[in-house]
Amino acid sequence: MRVDLFDFDLPPENIALRPASPRDSARLLFVPGADAMQDRIVRDLPSLLRAGDVLVFNDTKVIPAQLEGTRGEAKVGATLHKRLGLRQWQAFLRNARRVRDGDRIDFGAGVTAIAGPRDADGGVTLDFEGEEPVEVLLERAGRMPLPPYIASKRPTDERDRSDYQTMFAREDGAVAAPTAALHFTPDLMAAIADAGVGTETLTLHVGAGTFLPVKADDTDDHRMHAEWGRIDAATADRLNAARGAGGRLIAVGTTSLRLLESAAGEDGMIRPFADETRIFITPGYRFRAVDGLMTNFHLPKSTLFMLVSALMGTDRMQAVYAHAIATGYRFYSYGDSSLLLPEG
Repeated sequence: MRVDLFDFDLPPENIALRPASPRDSARLLFVPGADAMQDRIVRDLPSLLRAGDVLVFNDTKVIPAQLEGTRGEAKVGATLHKRLGLRQWQAFLRNARRVRDGDRIDFGAGVTAIAGPRDADGGVTLDFEGEEPVEVLLERAGRMPLPPYIASKRPTDERDRSDYQTMFAREDGAVAAPTAALHFTPDLMAAIADAGVGTETLTLHVGAGTFLPVKADDTDDHRMHAEWGRIDAATADRLNAARGAGGRLIAVGTTSLRLLESAAGEDGMIRPFADETRIFITPGYRFRAVDGLMTNFHLPKSTLFMLVSALMGTDRMQAVYAHAIATGYRFYSYGDSSLLLPEG
């Protein structure tokens, strides 16, 4: 499938550089199947769902995975994206041509690592020196890994440490936030419970590959980066029971959706899962586990815009995004949200 089918023009002023405050005051574009779109706000979410529905959240926690260092006189930037071992991570390097296998990179604050060989995804293995846990080293020397479309417009600051973390964050390991869940607050969660809507959590550690553009001209030639996820047996059982009773499973974010679909069999039953996934969802995919999706607005020609096009139809999503742009919705990680229900 041609990648340019998923292109659209986005004015720079539609890109959000800070989140809405309070979080649940962000705009929400409700897209019920083929019916007319509705301009709402996130706080309206309980009234748009049915008793018995279940919202599925990702409880991954973003780590300060961006490091700035030197190799000799050369400046080197690193974004960690995948844990390989106790002290070993895969990383994408800036100025990588100045780093060879075996070089020592000094990231300051007593944090050093030895570079290994390049991998098939274009990253480099970093072996961190010393005895302290890598997470402790990152708290000392790392920065929150804001997406390039934000970081290129302003520096990361202390506020991002809380802004770029969801209220569900429990499991360390992500280098990008599951941003649809950034809109939730304790008050909104209480209203959701009062409406009879259930909630469940799973874990998918979002990798830096989520920021990478699709460089191929055809979707068949694009290779997804692996991300590790887990759904335990008890959660899988509750999700299957809710759906069996007529409830809809609404993924909060594309990360939750991708893990649910990775764990589902052809029969639509969700099984326990603890593994990597490279699932790549494009139009023509038959959804097995989810009945809807709450998600922010994505980049042109991105795998995530392909995913929402698979759920709702490419023409429908092009119309949805045209409406969002024309009416001033804020895009990307700190932007507004949408609720997509293919069956209305």
